[in-house]
Amino acid sequence: MVGVCLLVMASRVMADPLVIGANRDERANRPAVPMAVLQAAGPRVLGGRDLLAGGTWLAVNQHGVVAGLTNTPRPEGRDPGKRSRGLLPVLAARPPTAERAVEALIDEVDPSDFNPGWMLVGDRSCLFAVTIAGDRPSAAALPPGIHVLENHPPGVPAGKVEHVHDLLGPWAAGGDSAPFLDRLRTVLADHSRPDPAPEGRPPYVMSACVHGEDYGTRSSAIIAVPADEARLPSIAVADGAPCRAPFVPVERCWHEDVEPVARSAG
Repeated sequence: MVGVCLLVMASRVMADPLVIGANRDERANRPAVPMAVLQAAGPRVLGGRDLLAGGTWLAVNQHGVVAGLTNTPRPEGRDPGKRSRGLLPVLAARPPTAERAVEALIDEVDPSDFNPGWMLVGDRSCLFAVTIAGDRPSAAALPPGIHVLENHPPGVPAGKVEHVHDLLGPWAAGGDSAPFLDRLRTVLADHSRPDPAPEGRPPYVMSACVHGEDYGTRSSAIIAVPADEARLPSIAVADGAPCRAPFVPVERCWHEDVEPVARSAG
């Protein structure tokens, strides 16, 4: 499964116009790199790398365009004959703006080639919810605010989404981003769950930080896109569940062709 299972994007509500928090939930034995250089130039793109199917679940480019993907749950599982959804955030992180990224997804992606999924794509000035399904991808512009996406259609009430909103609490519009970033780290590591859990979903997957027998939160990332277009986005990555693994800054990836955080499996 190539996709985050919890994606938070705070768009145009604080000093940093785009702040992202993401937990990637996956089988324990699926090999992945939590942060790497996905494209060296034109523009430079950073993100996690799935070493089994390729692609990523979360990508950010040097211009401040960020694209995150969540999967649509399927009772029968993913269709192995389709292309990896992890290619989609990489495609969306190549244009210089989120608007052009969404245009590229709509123009270039045939949803029938992929298992279905949902995306949030944003930059300093806008944020879009994108659905990869049907005859062609569809996109909706989102208003300023804090938007939460899990394995559930964007904009549709869901217990985990509402629970994460409650955990994040209020924020100071236009204020310093630091308190929200601190709160985001705490929420991404939280184990509490909404009550009751939806029918058909294991209760343990309803927490922000997931722990199952052979499945759970494998890595976490926090990205802040500054208002100053001359500055690069800041990135911190937890190599493992964020309740246990520390968030480590990885901004040197903007300048070095190295993978500062790597793992072969869970």
